[in-house]
Amino acid sequence: MEDKRISNDRVKILKFKLDSLLDVTLSINANLPTEVLLAKYESILRENLGIGKILIFKRSGTWECLLNGGFPKHFEKIDVESRLLGFDDITYVSSDMDFEGVDIIVPVFNNNVHLAFLFIGDIEEEGEGMSPVLKHLNFIQTLSSIIIVAIENIRLHKESLRQEALKKELELAARMQKMLIPDNRHMPRDPDIIVNGFYYPHYEVGGDYYDCLKLSDTKTGFCIADVSGKGISAAILMSNFQASLRALFSSTIDLELLIHKLNSIIVSNAAGEKFITFFVARYDHKSKVLEYINAAHNSPVLYNTVSGEVSHLNASCVGIGMLDDIPVVKKTEIPIEQYSKIVCYTDGLSELKGDDGKDIGTKEIIRHISNSEPVAQNIQLMIKYLGIPDTNPYLFDDVSIITADLR
Repeated sequence: MEDKRISNDRVKILKFKLDSLLDVTLSINANLPTEVLLAKYESILRENLGIGKILIFKRSGTWECLLNGGFPKHFEKIDVESRLLGFDDITYVSSDMDFEGVDIIVPVFNNNVHLAFLFIGDIEEEGEGMSPVLKHLNFIQTLSSIIIVAIENIRLHKESLRQEALKKELELAARMQKMLIPDNRHMPRDPDIIVNGFYYPHYEVGGDYYDCLKLSDTKTGFCIADVSGKGISAAILMSNFQASLRALFSSTIDLELLIHKLNSIIVSNAAGEKFITFFVARYDHKSKVLEYINAAHNSPVLYNTVSGEVSHLNASCVGIGMLDDIPVVKKTEIPIEQYSKIVCYTDGLSELKGDDGKDIGTKEIIRHISNSEPVAQNIQLMIKYLGIPDTNPYLFDDVSIITADLR
């Protein structure tokens, strides 16, 4: 009679375990959320196995407390790396192990790597249900593994969806940014001014921008800019900057006023988190005068093909958005009496390393444009010489260049 009772108990236990595993598996296949899976898991351990306290540490890049049912809050701050990674087997906790209130530690593995640790406390040694727990530790370990691996897969799936959404956002931002960069086919090709550009985004979305605008029959404006930081926020800010510039830049506006207006817009939109270095110039074909303002941007190079004189158009004020109000803005005017070439660029070019390990600065620009050939041809040769974008090991940033032949 007693053997029959023992046999019935074993069948009952086996049925409980199979039913529990089936219920959990169906819940996982039904894509139930993490909270529901944890609730089912906790119910099985507490109500059916008579476990009073449960705590799970799970690895998700870093270790985190996934579930705390009954343990003091300070247990959640245990340094898993130093205190638990040595547990490779189910361990009964002794008084000298300094885990007060913990009876058993159950490690959970995934591909032979620690994925989680389960703390068990307040075990009901005798009573209704499936106790004693000690007989079911392998089942608890298996159930924990199934649940925790499922939760990790849920996390990885969510992360994959997030990464895919971010990728699409980056692709959209990249397309948006490329729309800001004018096509060389649409640049001025007048006898007095010929403009060309080169744009290479090292990252999918960068913060460079250049532009050229025909302001009137006798005036052409061109500019180059670089926003601090990269990514979607930089692309959005630069898009806003481009729209503002095109709305404000005219043949008659004082360049000083243009700078102040753009600064107010960027201060308002960027909330002090980003700023833009900016060089803007306006060339009057009739008077042969080039006027410009350099707002903390890399100094463009101006080369007179007749005299051989090289000038650097240095910064005359702080960057756009650096201060709420720019205290001093200084415009400079240069007469263009002979055929001259100007090269504007971002720091992705000037900070490339030379053979000596130092930044090339404007050395290669000057070397390549010091002749009477068109500047676009000079820059093509320079880009090839520098191995942009394929062979230069020091290329870690966007490279943008806008050039003009001025006559």
